[in-house]
Amino acid sequence: MALPRIDTPTYQTILPSTGETIEFRPFLVKEQKIIMMAEESQDQTQMASAMINLVSSCTFNKIDISKSPTFDVEYLFMKIRGKSVGETIDVNVICPDDNVTSSLVRIKIDDIKIDKLEEHSNVLDITDTIKIYLRYPCMSDIGSFDNIDTTDGMFKVLYKCINEIHYGDDVYHRVDITDKDVEEFVEQLTTEQFMNMTKFFDTMPKLRHVVEVTNPKTQVKSEVVLEGLQSFLG
Repeated sequence: MALPRIDTPTYQTILPSTGETIEFRPFLVKEQKIIMMAEESQDQTQMASAMINLVSSCTFNKIDISKSPTFDVEYLFMKIRGKSVGETIDVNVICPDDNVTSSLVRIKIDDIKIDKLEEHSNVLDITDTIKIYLRYPCMSDIGSFDNIDTTDGMFKVLYKCINEIHYGDDVYHRVDITDKDVEEFVEQLTTEQFMNMTKFFDTMPKLRHVVEVTNPKTQVKSEVVLEGLQSFLG
């Protein structure tokens, strides 16, 4: 006799980058197991692949997760996790008054939003005649390098995110430019021009939530800003 099949509920949320309504379901034990194994491996490629596969499956493969901005994927993952594990998440936060003591804070997942700064722009004026148009890094960018936390990994992601270079009326599309040409172009920038370029990544939309913590040793209350998926999942 076949065992009974369990119906899985479905939910809806709004995709931050487009405003599109997305249907999703909780992740299953078999999918949670893959995520846990990827986390244990500490392998960047394996973790990115596990995240892509889980979010793709839980959104019924309606969007190309590998090509979606990282903040969309992180937002969807938090929504999926909320319906899978629980609507709250406990986070250990370091108290800023001594930068040593940690305090446990409980956060409602629905309170964690994607924050976009007003000064954020994907168009960078390098000179009066040269502009760079950037795109958001996607999960396939993150998973294609061994370690994006290194200087080399960070630069490689940056090269990938150059979408177009405008020189007067001429437009150079990324698909028509070699990796070597992009690298040489970036390396000729001044430090100030390059810092303007990195500002795009510093100000791009991301998961963000402000919590109030009380240091259990000093009783000092402080506000702490949590940003990015890793801040909430540790």
